[in-house]
Amino acid sequence: MKLSIVLPVLNEAEQLPEVLECLRPASERGVEVIIVDGGSEDGTLTIAARAGAHLVSSPKGRARQMNAGAGIAAGDVLLFLHVDTVLPEHADQLIEAAICDRRRVWGRFDVDIRGRPWMLRVIAVLMNWRSRITGIATGDQAIFVVRSAFESVGGFPDQPLMEDVELCKRLRVLSPPACLRARAVTSGRRWESRGVWRTIVLMWRLRWAYWRGVPASVLANLYK
Repeated sequence: MKLSIVLPVLNEAEQLPEVLECLRPASERGVEVIIVDGGSEDGTLTIAARAGAHLVSSPKGRARQMNAGAGIAAGDVLLFLHVDTVLPEHADQLIEAAICDRRRVWGRFDVDIRGRPWMLRVIAVLMNWRSRITGIATGDQAIFVVRSAFESVGGFPDQPLMEDVELCKRLRVLSPPACLRARAVTSGRRWESRGVWRTIVLMWRLRWAYWRGVPASVLANLYK
């Protein structure tokens, strides 16, 4: 299996060094790491260049950036990683074991949320349960997918929010997800900066509205 990790970034000079250091062992094992920049104006590009990462540019927008990275990736399996998320050790080997028989063509990891509020641990547990029940993952859970399956569903939809949810809905038609219990660790900065309970309520409102058919462009304005 050849794995390509696609990492969309925009002004992430603070977060990027940690994730690149964590990806170094996988890179030394032959995993391709592609950083897709959406127009950074801080030191992101310099950090990526010094690390020797495969760096490309794309119009801003997480879905567009991830599609751009997938388009140039050499791997037959793609993993889409948020810059504030650290993969578990030997993630590439865990993925290969999960999809080697092709009964599952995509999947995700369980997640831990790093941060001071105790409620973040509860949120992580609920996210993992919800994902198993619904077959829907979020980008924080490091979604991976066989390239041919990704291409067959048209990649990420060109929308400013819920692109991960929409991709999972399309992939779910092809197979259930492989729900790996190894945990990716993601930052709780979104919850801490906006308030834990406020963010919980906002995200549930957005998901409910998206399920009812409210356009992602409208929801993106509410999210901001």
